[in-house]
Amino acid sequence: MRLLFPLIVGIGGTCLLASLGAWQLQRLAWKEGVLAEIESRIAADPVALPATPAAERDKYLPVIVEGNFDGEDLAVLVSLPQVGPAYRLVATFETAEGRRIMVDRGAVPVANRSHAMAAASVTVVGNLHWPDEVDRWTPQPDREAGIWYGRDLTAMAEELRTEPVLVVARDVSSNDPPAMPLPVTVEGIPNSHLGYAVQWFGLAAVWAMMTLFLLWRIRKRTV
Repeated sequence: MRLLFPLIVGIGGTCLLASLGAWQLQRLAWKEGVLAEIESRIAADPVALPATPAAERDKYLPVIVEGNFDGEDLAVLVSLPQVGPAYRLVATFETAEGRRIMVDRGAVPVANRSHAMAAASVTVVGNLHWPDEVDRWTPQPDREAGIWYGRDLTAMAEELRTEPVLVVARDVSSNDPPAMPLPVTVEGIPNSHLGYAVQWFGLAAVWAMMTLFLLWRIRKRTV
């Protein structure tokens, strides 16, 4: 009888922890499916810019727009592998239909920062995006210098007097100053379910071993 209670607790705890690991594997399969769907959407053939883009419906939608850069932009501070500090250039773009939107032209090293030059008859292929980069810890932008610390569509649209619409460029027919495109990918979307599953299964194994050790100690004392 002295072995019964710790045995029940040990088996119950092990099963619970193992079931949490199995649940994380199910979440992993779901997340991989979501990421595959997003990748497929990102790489689809571009379409015309919707009249009223919506985040829930049109996020990652590939689009093609033609028009003019008017030379106005904002620089978003980022850090890039093998480059270091750089600026993403979010520039104003007037479409052939007369709409004024924002285009993320890509990144330039901080040392090479210069304001985007006006360019006419430009074709941009990219993806609509609503980045989630700003929270209460994000520093306020240096508006005089035009330097921002995260892409805040609403605030940037007000600053640049555009629609709150951002096209992240994959290809720009004329890009001056030369900017390295930073197209939309799934790399920034977290997928930690495999790591969580390993942790839960590891805890289940530890719980089972501790239970066996406890049962051995109890049995040894009663002999």
